[in-house]
Amino acid sequence: MIQRQTLAILFYLRKDQPRSPTEVPIYMRITVNGKRSLLALHRYIDPKKWNCSGGLAKGTKEAKRDLNEFLDLQRSKVYRAQRDLLEDGKQVTALALRNRVQGNTEEQKTLVEAFEYHNRLMKEKVPAEYSPTTMKRFDTTLDHVKAYIRYKYRTDDLLLTQLNHKFITEFEHYFRTVRKCNHNTTIKYLKNVKKVVYLAVKNDWLRKDPFDKFSVKIKPVKRDFLSEEELKGLEDLNLDVPRLDQVRDIFIFSCYTGYAYVDVAKLTKENIVRGIDGENWIYSDREKTSTKSNVPLLPKAQEIIEKYKDHPECLERNTILPVISNQKTNAFLKEIALLAGIRKNLTFHLARHTFATTVTLTQGVPIETVAEMLGHKDIRTTQIYAKVVEKKVSGDMQKLRSKMKISVENPTKRIKNG
Repeated sequence: MIQRQTLAILFYLRKDQPRSPTEVPIYMRITVNGKRSLLALHRYIDPKKWNCSGGLAKGTKEAKRDLNEFLDLQRSKVYRAQRDLLEDGKQVTALALRNRVQGNTEEQKTLVEAFEYHNRLMKEKVPAEYSPTTMKRFDTTLDHVKAYIRYKYRTDDLLLTQLNHKFITEFEHYFRTVRKCNHNTTIKYLKNVKKVVYLAVKNDWLRKDPFDKFSVKIKPVKRDFLSEEELKGLEDLNLDVPRLDQVRDIFIFSCYTGYAYVDVAKLTKENIVRGIDGENWIYSDREKTSTKSNVPLLPKAQEIIEKYKDHPECLERNTILPVISNQKTNAFLKEIALLAGIRKNLTFHLARHTFATTVTLTQGVPIETVAEMLGHKDIRTTQIYAKVVEKKVSGDMQKLRSKMKISVENPTKRIKNG
């Protein structure tokens, strides 16, 4: 059964793009089965002289008649293009009609088509090469692309050839102002778009990369972590409320293993293996990057596993820890922080930072070893933590300098203390 096609043509004014108070551009919107495509007609008119309901110029003067005849001609071109496509046995779409009207008979790819093509290929590589989390981020980016095109261009898609530097900069502005995204979130979305656009360039769907002169750099983020004193205080904190005690234990477990929330939640007894050193290790793949993250079990982490080995939820789900939802976990951590007198923003991910700094790097564990345990593909990611440790070393050395200075300036005090 042949599906019935609906074609609608509308002429309207883009009042958001005026050339002057009395010159507003006229656009033609072609809609086929609910999918729209816009075409700038390069004609302008005073909004006061435009009939919105009829989609034509008011009046009978010669200039108005000429404009309305031009609009009728454009409408006829669309219907002629529809007939030609049907006769050629090609699919009639809003974009195909627009291309025909503009004289572009060669089929051109669109941004949404390129994105859907990219995401389809990516889905086929989950989980072998990409994690479900990464796949979800690209699906979310595609949703943002569609929303932006509707918001900015009042259509459903854009030709790849319409992409330019202005499109990228205005898309960035949209993320920051309309979507209220911070700098790094904005850049992460734009990096996803850049990856798709680069694929289009490689496939010869696009001649020039619109990102060519656009900088997409993530700003360094302050990596907060618990100090040795704060960590010890949290461990020793007496918690009478079971839900808080449980969340605190799982947080501490992450402090001594470096695992993120999603990775802790999926750990089972099968992940605990005897290593080459005869000690217990956790062998696992990180959810985010699908990279190996094998970590020797430190005594505190082993102690927490033992504590919950007979917990009903662990037995039912075959997990080593009774992890609740991420949202509730972080909410309870806020309560725990108050009770422990910790003024830092205590979130679960802070435990991973604590492992990288306080538990390992500060204790002299080589950065290459820490990178391996964290599952980092690039050691530069781990170096962010190393910089934090350098600041601590600098602070400690500054205190030492002060003590030595006092000792030199007060030799009698030094002898007495000695």
